[in-house]
Amino acid sequence: MKDTSKPLVNRVAQSGLITLKLEEFFPQEEICSFDLKDYLFRELILREKDFRTALKEHDWSQYEGKNLAIYCSADAIIPMWAYMLVTVYAEPIANLVFQGNPQRLIEFAFLEKIGEMDFSNYEDQRVIVKGCADKPIPPFAYAELTKKLRPVAKSIMFGEPCSTVPIYKKKK
Repeated sequence: MKDTSKPLVNRVAQSGLITLKLEEFFPQEEICSFDLKDYLFRELILREKDFRTALKEHDWSQYEGKNLAIYCSADAIIPMWAYMLVTVYAEPIANLVFQGNPQRLIEFAFLEKIGEMDFSNYEDQRVIVKGCADKPIPPFAYAELTKKLRPVAKSIMFGEPCSTVPIYKKKK
């Protein structure tokens, strides 16, 4: 029979471990796509006059407060000014305008969040990079975070506080 007279102690909370959750870096805003393929003649050629007309008639309000990935899924040569022109219309409305497919936009968002972090907070700390997430974390994000943590952290682990995989330990 267990002794219930002693209070429960959360040893994980007292361990001094800092848990980083990369899922929190995932863009909060909805990600929308703008595929230039839909504006190409026979999915091969961008006709400037037709393109400009189509952009003027496009409902840009649908991207309000959202992230917009501008790309072309067709195997076509797209002039750089086409991306610039779409950006002129979308930037005042969308939260973020990005040239690249939605997956690349997610990767960009992760890089921005990691770049904004103050890693001095992790100086000589034991850090766990959480392994499980409800959203798919791009593998490169783990590597980028590790590159930033390694020079400052005392140790880096991967997983959950109850079951971690050691990644790095500073030599004394």
